[in-house]
Amino acid sequence: MSAESVSVEGVIRTLPETPMVDVMAGASRIEQRVLDHGFVALVDCMPRMAPEGKTADYSIVQAARVSYGEGTKQVSEDRGLVRYLLRHRHTTPFEMVEFKFHVAMPIFVARQWIRHRTANVNEYSARYSIVPDRFYRPTPESIRAQSQSNRQGGDGCVDAGTAEEFLALLERAEGLYKDYMQFTEKGVARELARTALPVSVYTEWYWKCDLHNLFHFLALRMDPHAQHEIRVYADAMYQLVKPIVPISCEAFEDYRLGSMQLTRLEVEAIRTGAALATTNKREIAEYEEKRERLGLAKPR
Repeated sequence: MSAESVSVEGVIRTLPETPMVDVMAGASRIEQRVLDHGFVALVDCMPRMAPEGKTADYSIVQAARVSYGEGTKQVSEDRGLVRYLLRHRHTTPFEMVEFKFHVAMPIFVARQWIRHRTANVNEYSARYSIVPDRFYRPTPESIRAQSQSNRQGGDGCVDAGTAEEFLALLERAEGLYKDYMQFTEKGVARELARTALPVSVYTEWYWKCDLHNLFHFLALRMDPHAQHEIRVYADAMYQLVKPIVPISCEAFEDYRLGSMQLTRLEVEAIRTGAALATTNKREIAEYEEKRERLGLAKPR
């Protein structure tokens, strides 16, 4: 069936060549539970409708082939183009796809998350509403020791006694919620009363982001070096979007998530077999980690 144009009240509308389907299969919300009280829910996406037999990836192809119009290429060719675009960092077409999430996470996770300034965010207001009684409490085996090589990370586990003491500290911190409620009932403004709560308390927000910037977020936060408590949110988000843009996600895994970047110094060292031309200990350690991933022997 060919496309057909109709005019209604002076506005020209082009009818689709093929039936359109909902890429979320009619769902108004698709949710995954995260941590103890958290969740990630996909509540909407754009495009919401795609031609029958295609996924939301078609919107990326449509933007890249704007001069050709919709539906002129086969799905196999669409896949090749999406992979080419991501492989060569032609990112603008990926901005044609957007996802809107509803997320509940501990405040300390939200403070890391908000550093990604490429999304639209609207957070639960603790000035306007009472903070719900929800606190993140890690399991004893997930209480990590401070890394000796990374100032901002953890490595391994603390001993059982220290873990038990830390959980007791968190329980005392959670006890502040009772005081918080008492002072709001006494008339202290909510915007001040909330300052007594620890960063383990949960907050919520709506977070809307295009696919290009979502991939950037995921590449950083799904990385093994990312903090566990935000990495599990990134993993959940990825599982929610993967069925909607499977071709893009396949390319993302091949060219971003499972890839590595080599510096000029690293390329030269691998080419010549010599040691890395630097005395910077962090650069050398990162290079050795890459060599190990590549299965290369230590340099001479």
